[in-house]
Amino acid sequence: MDFRIYNTLTRQKEIFKPLKPGEAGIYTCGPTVYHYAHIGNLRTYVSEDAFVRALKFFGYKLKRVMNITDVGHLVSDADTGEDKMEVGARREGKSAWDVAKFYTEAFFKDYYSLNCLPPDVLCPATDYIKEMIDMVLVLEKKGYTYIIAGDGVYFDTASLPDYGKLAGKSHIEGIREGARIEANAGKRNPVDFALWKFSTAEEHRQMEWDSPWGKGFPGWHMECSAMAIKHLGETIDIHWGGEDHVAIHHTNEIAQSEAATGKPFSNYWMHARFLVMGDSGKMSKSAGDFLTTSSLPERGYDPLAYRYYCFLTHYRKQLEFTWEAVEAAARGLDGLRALAARVRGEARGAAPAVDRGSKYFMAFSEALADDVNLPGALALLWETLKDASIPAPQRLAFAQEAEEVLALDLFSEKAEQELPAELGALIKEREAARKAKDFKRSDELRKALSDKGVLIEDTSSGTKWKLTRG
Repeated sequence: MDFRIYNTLTRQKEIFKPLKPGEAGIYTCGPTVYHYAHIGNLRTYVSEDAFVRALKFFGYKLKRVMNITDVGHLVSDADTGEDKMEVGARREGKSAWDVAKFYTEAFFKDYYSLNCLPPDVLCPATDYIKEMIDMVLVLEKKGYTYIIAGDGVYFDTASLPDYGKLAGKSHIEGIREGARIEANAGKRNPVDFALWKFSTAEEHRQMEWDSPWGKGFPGWHMECSAMAIKHLGETIDIHWGGEDHVAIHHTNEIAQSEAATGKPFSNYWMHARFLVMGDSGKMSKSAGDFLTTSSLPERGYDPLAYRYYCFLTHYRKQLEFTWEAVEAAARGLDGLRALAARVRGEARGAAPAVDRGSKYFMAFSEALADDVNLPGALALLWETLKDASIPAPQRLAFAQEAEEVLALDLFSEKAEQELPAELGALIKEREAARKAKDFKRSDELRKALSDKGVLIEDTSSGTKWKLTRG
């Protein structure tokens, strides 16, 4: 079955043809670890994870690389302002290195709570400074760079005829006219970008390195090119990221990579759309008001209810976040788990090998092969589990295969947990408050239980709980 994916570069669905038959090299842009990842960020990682799992479903051998941006990401797309790591260090009164360590660990706690698979190679930018400097030297030798005194080494976009092909000519022209990035008087062209920034005498930087151009630090775009090429080769199969990376970050990755190697950087570019907050628009850390994955258990929701929620909308469509929608998704996930458990009971736990020629398996595969159509795949799982004309063992075998892609813990066996009497009393008090419609007190008790490590879920069959820590 042909696996079709939407390629942002060509603006159409294409049959995936890897560089090596049966194998796929994937680069996925990782977090900038100066703050918590918000749930909008994590929609992209859930989409990437489902894509990786779909490739595994179709039998591909994978190598997935993810970067950790712990230096060089400035607060402005115009290569001005402070490094976000320095901003985080000042905000928290810690070293930039400690901030990077803390938020890297926090990111992966959230990431794994959503059942996302670990990358095969994890690359902190600060471990690859030599590779970045070497790449800038190649670009300099080929005549693609110029220096702005007291500022940095810049890429001359006018020297690359097809600069901006990912975003499109009209978008790049809009940037040139000042639509997105403010002017830097030293640039030859408004869309030129920094490859290496110089440290100045006026600033105190915690992260800086010696280079042929003096002490400084890499431009944000440079890290992804250097690390992708090191681990996946000069041309890679697939590059993933959020839609906000198309116009600047990924456009500049393509420019510097292809100028350095003379080869296509990535054959396929894939991007997830934004998650937006109701009428308030795109979620943003710069606004200072955003939701993290920990917001879910604080409200009594299994984080996988958010994963399920993401699957209800195709990754290339904008997803609107509301707590009412998460509540509906949580109920849907509870129902799917209950249905899977019932089928497992009917099958008495025995599942033969899945019938890969069956109508339902082929339909599920076709949904995945159509640009990872998870809403369609999820609907087929529901339909198949409910279909009593299919023997229960076959339905169970199919659901187990589907679970490898969806990763919703449909069949997880959790040991019984003993609840201390003090916490049991709080749960009973909360139930009484709910019955009395004292929702303020109910919410206070939910928060108190969450602080003590107890996750509360209000389901159609009553209140459920589980311990989230020991």
